[in-house]
Amino acid sequence: MKKRWVLKQQGEQEAIQHLADILNVDEVIANLLVQRKIYTYDDARRFFRPSLHHLHDPFLMLDIDKAVDRIEEAILNKEKILIYGDYDVDGTTAVALVYSFFKNFYGNVDFYIPDRYSEGYGISFIGIDFAKANDFKLIIALDCGIKAVEQVAYAKEKGIDFIIGDHHRPGDKLPDAVAVLDPKRSDSTYPFDELSGCGIGFKLVQAFAQRNNLPFEKVACYLDLVAISIASDIVPITGENRILAHYGLKILNSNPRPGIEAILKYSNVNKQVDIYKNGGNSRNFFNRELTINDLVFLVGPRINASGRMETGRNSVELLLCTDAGKAAVIGTQINNYNSERKNLDSQVFEEAVQIISNDPDWQNSKCTVVFNEPWHKGVLGIVASRLVEKYYKPTIVLALSNGLVTGSARSVKELDIYDAIDSCSHLLEHFGGHKYAAGLSMKPENFFQFKALFEQKVNALLAHSELVPEIEIDARVSLKDITPKFMRILKQFAPFGPENMSPIFTSENLIDSKYSRIVGNNHIKLSVYQKNVTSNAFQGIAFQQSEHAEQILAGNSFAACFHVEENEWNGKINIQLNVKDIKFCE
Repeated sequence: MKKRWVLKQQGEQEAIQHLADILNVDEVIANLLVQRKIYTYDDARRFFRPSLHHLHDPFLMLDIDKAVDRIEEAILNKEKILIYGDYDVDGTTAVALVYSFFKNFYGNVDFYIPDRYSEGYGISFIGIDFAKANDFKLIIALDCGIKAVEQVAYAKEKGIDFIIGDHHRPGDKLPDAVAVLDPKRSDSTYPFDELSGCGIGFKLVQAFAQRNNLPFEKVACYLDLVAISIASDIVPITGENRILAHYGLKILNSNPRPGIEAILKYSNVNKQVDIYKNGGNSRNFFNRELTINDLVFLVGPRINASGRMETGRNSVELLLCTDAGKAAVIGTQINNYNSERKNLDSQVFEEAVQIISNDPDWQNSKCTVVFNEPWHKGVLGIVASRLVEKYYKPTIVLALSNGLVTGSARSVKELDIYDAIDSCSHLLEHFGGHKYAAGLSMKPENFFQFKALFEQKVNALLAHSELVPEIEIDARVSLKDITPKFMRILKQFAPFGPENMSPIFTSENLIDSKYSRIVGNNHIKLSVYQKNVTSNAFQGIAFQQSEHAEQILAGNSFAACFHVEENEWNGKINIQLNVKDIKFCE
């Protein structure tokens, strides 16, 4: 698919030069910092050296004092507390974190994950009935509940209090809970509003520990779970999230919990090696540091798979597990769910593509809405994402579940899909989410009206020119400037993620050094130099771009946009270009 190259607005030259001088870095690095609104030495130090001391005081969050008061009251009165969370990665990590923390010193606590199929997303009446039947007096809801007005009122009638810990956009009315913790509340004054659901859970236990003079280490040990949620829920890795992710990755790389080790056993990316042996027992460590990408593509899908194919409770059990043998058993089961999920989403994806190809009106529409009653609800979000990747249109994929047309929405950069769905909300039973992803359900008789109205809204909001994938380029760079020092500094921009993506650079006048070749049938292993620039040949890899090989091998000059990364082969580390797209000079 053809792509648009867009060069980001470059920083002011005076600010770039100032940073380059005080940090002793080149102007390309200084420009990357200015683009991230880093202008001073202190700004740069905070960016490159995240510190737990820079986390915000949790009591700045509205209602968190009320939440701590109610939890203390429950503990004092020996009331049963239920930790309730969504079945995805963010929800299950949040439940594992908050449950683990309180279980350390209070035995009257349990957790609940709703069934995706019989209960659906968020707080369910079934879950509240379970709490009532089992004499729970307080429910702490995580990664859900911000729109559960009716459910919270129902619980109140049954003598059950709620604490809501959510990070999704509220509706017009907040639930009548004891406390509603959500930085996206319109009246919120919390300094950072992009925490994950697990991040909200972390702030809650941080506040409880702070109030009760517990050492911060009793809370910080759970940052691995927060990092997994940040990566998997695709929240911005800026501000407080950058600190939480940075320290969470440290735990994952130095002392991963048994459940995570069990998941990574099935990864081909991180080969496990024995570092030492002690009395015949060896411990597995990883020979490459886990990154946010590894959490997104290796850990998150497996944790999610349990909730998609069976029950999210298995994922929480895995994350709570302290016994390596038990973790291995659950990890194998969850990996099997993931394999089943992959087969299923491939089948649904192919069927969706067939529906689209048979729709004569689709070509002229600026969005994709596909519905098939028997599709498996657990893979609709994945299929929507794959369709966006294939066609680059805002996409909704729907199936029939419990008598409702239910599904997932994914968007392109140029459209806030939550707002587009919100404009059709009078036709929906439920919906929620954020700019790029949402879930929704409706009565079957409303489907065609919803589809027509949604398409009308999207068609009005998007131009056809915006339905071409965009590659946002951070800066132009000469290959001679990509030095080991450049690479060392660039690595310190991590952890990468939304609003702090791994920089993409562009260079022009690239020529094959006569050693480029096709590998794996559809990839190009590049060896290039830059015309009129004194430098050695640079190595690169262009995945799925073999269509360009003929012109490259013929010696035609081209421009490329690429990430700069380290490639390890046979114990040797080299700098290489990971090429995202190629354009030939006219």
